[in-house]
Amino acid sequence: MTLTYLRSSGLLVAALVAGCAPVNQPLYHWGDYQQTIYQYHQDGVTDYAAQVGRVEALLNQAQAQGKSVPPGLHAHLGMLYFNTGREIEAREQFAMEKSLFPESGHFVDYVLKAQPEHNQ
Repeated sequence: MTLTYLRSSGLLVAALVAGCAPVNQPLYHWGDYQQTIYQYHQDGVTDYAAQVGRVEALLNQAQAQGKSVPPGLHAHLGMLYFNTGREIEAREQFAMEKSLFPESGHFVDYVLKAQPEHNQ
């Protein structure tokens, strides 16, 4: 009887501890970003407007849920904006990338320096 009681108590304590364990939430809202990146790097896929729509939708989802987007997403959107001729928005996205992830500054500066200047 005592052995059964100890086993039951042990199981109950284990269940309580497991139930109270914190659940690790992802740091960033990824959505379908990996699939979008994959499509971006596929050969022959140049539908930048569709990719802009997908990345913008991902940004909107993250904002609606109050979550952060992963590093590189704003830079990716900036590149897509450059590819669709939306230079001002591209530069805004790169500035956002640098402000959110200062470690990306060198990459962002490199990309911006490589872009030809256009007047809109």
